[in-house]
Amino acid sequence: MGTLADWFAAGEAVALATVVSTWGSSPRAVGAKMGILADGRMAGSVSGGCVEGAVVGAGIEVLQTGRPRLLRFGVADETAWEVGLACGGEIDVFVQPLLERDFTTLRIAMSGGDLLAVLTAIEGDEVQIGNRWLWDGSPGSAPDAYLSPVREAHADRKSRRVVLSEEKVELFIEVLEPEPRLIIVGGVHISIALARIARVLGFRTVVVDPRRAFGSDERFGETAELVQSWPDEALDALAIDRSTAVAVLTHDPKLDDPALLVALRSEAFYVGALGSRKTQAQRRTRLMEAGLTEEQLDRLHGPIGLEIGARTPEEIALAVMGEIVANKMKK
Repeated sequence: MGTLADWFAAGEAVALATVVSTWGSSPRAVGAKMGILADGRMAGSVSGGCVEGAVVGAGIEVLQTGRPRLLRFGVADETAWEVGLACGGEIDVFVQPLLERDFTTLRIAMSGGDLLAVLTAIEGDEVQIGNRWLWDGSPGSAPDAYLSPVREAHADRKSRRVVLSEEKVELFIEVLEPEPRLIIVGGVHISIALARIARVLGFRTVVVDPRRAFGSDERFGETAELVQSWPDEALDALAIDRSTAVAVLTHDPKLDDPALLVALRSEAFYVGALGSRKTQAQRRTRLMEAGLTEEQLDRLHGPIGLEIGARTPEEIALAVMGEIVANKMKK
């Protein structure tokens, strides 16, 4: 979203392309997006690179005409070889103008920590095509006729296309998770690299460390928000939810244990802690004595990170982020 925000700040008109359905061996999942400017600049991706050129062309046309378009690419399409999608897959991509007010509203809503749904009319009555609604469960946030399918999609936490024959419209209902957040306890060297990687992957990153020398602007710059307070107090105040991952990296029980006592009792989708297997065993004993249950302790990823033979801080950060992403896909 950062690039789109920069474009709007610069006064650019933006088209948004979204993958609304896929079949077979498609390179990107439903919901993948690409922003497009009138001069052909783009951000994001709707495929592995094979149809981007054609989608950019459509995006430029949409900005010129103001009329949304539904595109289909695949082996059955006569342009399959031309665009490069001859691998057996098919994708439908909806391209529409993106208004700054809609973008701002969505960005604010996604920062609130709740699961949302965006409804877009992609086929049917020309008057309706391109209409969008942000459904947050409140009365009037979507037409009554659309409530049943949007509630089903929201409950399943899965985006889908829905044809409403009586309304003569086909909807794309996109279920949006809140912005993912990574809380790093300890402003150590690994944390610097981890914050950079997390930001590239779209995570909002917070570094918690009461030691000013460790949790400083000089070390982290714009890659993370800094909280200089005791870990348990900070984590309580940060209100950990299902979109939050916690990486505990100080390797100091005085800081790690209070953080883990809060994190392992929370709804965080991932909790990991730095340390050898021996350190983890000792930590487990201390945390159990402090009141955690076996079930809560079994949530802890330790030693932290995927086993990739990591040695340097940057390699360890990569292993940690890989494990976080793998667990995010499971939730």
